[in-house]
Amino acid sequence: MYNTHLLELLEQVFGNGYKLKNGEIAFHCKFCNHHKKKLQINLENQKWHCWVCNSGGQKIVQLLKKLNVSQNIIKNVLELLDEYVSYDKQKEKETQHGLSLPKCYKPLYRHSDSLVRNHALKYLKHRGITQREIIRYQIGYCDDGLYQNRVIIPSYDKEGNINYFVARDIFPDSKMKYKNPPVSRDIIPFELFVSWEHPIVLCEGVFDAIAIKKNAIPLLGKVPSKKLIMKIIESGVTDIYIALDKDAKEDALKLSQFMMGYGKNIYLVDMDIKDPSDLGFRNFWKQMKSTKQTGFSDLIRSRLNG
Repeated sequence: MYNTHLLELLEQVFGNGYKLKNGEIAFHCKFCNHHKKKLQINLENQKWHCWVCNSGGQKIVQLLKKLNVSQNIIKNVLELLDEYVSYDKQKEKETQHGLSLPKCYKPLYRHSDSLVRNHALKYLKHRGITQREIIRYQIGYCDDGLYQNRVIIPSYDKEGNINYFVARDIFPDSKMKYKNPPVSRDIIPFELFVSWEHPIVLCEGVFDAIAIKKNAIPLLGKVPSKKLIMKIIESGVTDIYIALDKDAKEDALKLSQFMMGYGKNIYLVDMDIKDPSDLGFRNFWKQMKSTKQTGFSDLIRSRLNG
C-alpha cells in the first residue's frame, strides 16, 4: 500500500512510470528531458539516478525539491516515508540552519532568452564545460540580485542536501571574481559524487573538479576542511592523488606527509605548467596515470629543492 501511494504521487510529477526487473521504477528525467525513461527511482531505499545525465541522490524528497515541486506533494511524500513530524517546523529549521541556492538562481539547462544565460553558456564552454556537466552539477546563473552576472555551481552532501555553492562572475572586468555564501566551509564539497571505495583526487577549485570528472574533490582553496580530513582518514580510501596548483606546492607537501602518516598512498601530480581545468580531462588523466607513488624521501627532496 505504501509503495502504491508513493508511486501515485511520483506519477503526478513525472508521468506514468514502469517497473523494472530490479524493482525500481523508471520515469522520464526532468533534468535532461531524454525521450526514453532513464530516471530510475527505488521506492524502498529512496535512491534515484538518471542513466543519461547522471543526476542522482539518496532521498526522493531532495529530488522533488530540486525540481521545485509543490509543497503539498512534498508534504504527502514525507508523510508516506514516515519522516514527517511537522513540515512547518522542518522548513523553519532548514531556513535557520541550512543553506539554499540564491533566490535569483536559475538552472542553465532550462531555455531562456536571458542575455546573462547566453554569456554564462559561452563562459562555461570556453572553460571546457559540456552540457552534460551543466546538468550533472546543476550549474545555474543569476541575472539579478546579490549574485547578478554570475554562474552558480552548487555542492551537495551525500544525501543530496546543498552544503555550499560557488558564484563566479562571467565578465572579465569584474573586480570580484568569486562571491560565495557567508557560511562554514567545513564540508565535503561535491560529496554526492564521491565514491570512497576508489582513489580520490584532491584539487583546489570546482572547475578543476569538474574537469577531472572522476572522484575529484575541490578543497575550495589550498587546505582541506577538518570534516574532509576526518572522512578520508576513516574511509577505506587508500590511494590519494593531490593536484594542487603550482603556488600551493608547500601545502601539497604538508598534506601528503600528514596522509602518509595514516597509511595512505600518495601521488603528487605535477601541476607546474597548468592546473586541471586548463589541462582538460584527457591531458590531466594522462598526467595522473604517469604519476608515481610519493615516498617520504620524495617529500624531503622536494622541500630541499624548494
